[in-house]
Amino acid sequence: MGFFSKNESTDLKEFSNLDIAEKQIVFYSEDKNSTIIFESFIDELIKNYDVSICYVTSSKEELDIISKNKKIKAFYVGEGVARTKFFLELQANILIMTMPDLEAFHIKRSKMHNVHYIYMFHSMISTHLGYRKEAFDYFDSIFCVGNYQINEIKEAEKLYNLKAKKLVQFGYTHLDNLLKIHSKNTDITLKQKDSYQIIIAPSWGKDGLFETVSEKIINILLNSGYKVILRIHPMTQKKSKKKVEHILKTFSKNSNFFLEQNISYFDSFLQSDIMISDWSGVALEFAFGFEKPVMYIDTPKKMRNPNFKDISQIPIEESIRNKIGIIVPTTELETIPKKIEEIYTNQESIKNQIRNNRDETVFNIGKSVIVGTEYIIKLLKKK
Repeated sequence: MGFFSKNESTDLKEFSNLDIAEKQIVFYSEDKNSTIIFESFIDELIKNYDVSICYVTSSKEELDIISKNKKIKAFYVGEGVARTKFFLELQANILIMTMPDLEAFHIKRSKMHNVHYIYMFHSMISTHLGYRKEAFDYFDSIFCVGNYQINEIKEAEKLYNLKAKKLVQFGYTHLDNLLKIHSKNTDITLKQKDSYQIIIAPSWGKDGLFETVSEKIINILLNSGYKVILRIHPMTQKKSKKKVEHILKTFSKNSNFFLEQNISYFDSFLQSDIMISDWSGVALEFAFGFEKPVMYIDTPKKMRNPNFKDISQIPIEESIRNKIGIIVPTTELETIPKKIEEIYTNQESIKNQIRNNRDETVFNIGKSVIVGTEYIIKLLKKK
């Protein structure tokens, strides 16, 4: 038996046999959720520039979708040996990816060619709390969401004596996509508070909202007459199957409860009035994309970098909380219905506050793909 499947082997060989002129820009996607980050960016490149684009993915499901676009050469490399080989032997001008930790584990820079590696964020969180300390050290360019990420990375480069990267004032393509959805639905009237729909969107991890207090919160909301959507993180679906099954068994007979497991769709954001979250980056997308408040349940910080305090900047997922919503301690969950009433009473002022904070925080709102593609074309001309 081989180390990787025929499909992976065949696709990798076909990709490797392409002339480098056919591999000017390569996108690597670790899973189907990367599509929402890359899609509008790729559309802009195809529409306005004569460039060759390859899309290499570890998701068969995503491959089926991408392959329908005849202007993109799509390949599947899985998550095993074929993927490792793809990275090690890559010959291309530019590689764009949303997966951090380049060089940290088995995903390495090319040994065959001087590839320019670009990182695009798949979340709006800070760089030094929810990511590993070395997560971005080996990229050449980083497309930053806002000035806070630039300040964090520059401070880390100085503190740890790292090679300076090109920090691009980019923005966040996914936010731009959400804002387009929002702009097409601005005629939705404000609901009465007794018909409010609450979306619960926790991060994943043993100390997070889902694992610790989700059942209690759902009970409180349903007993107060609210409609509830529980939006499950993909890693939670993988790591906590028994808990997910228990939640579904407990609440599935209640017509006001819905379990959402496909996070590629955002209709639930549009339909919901308030998000309840913990440390998830999706809270920023909900607030900034739809100008709606977030109720933060104050669980322990979701931390992947124990040394995050080396950086003097307060992570945005901590500093933004009181600016786009309210914080509820885990010992005061019973106050949630009252807090919802307070939000309902002040919804217009909250919306204005969210809008102002968004405009101050994020680069190039509505224009990120234009800025990013122009940067890439300039890079290609230098190659």
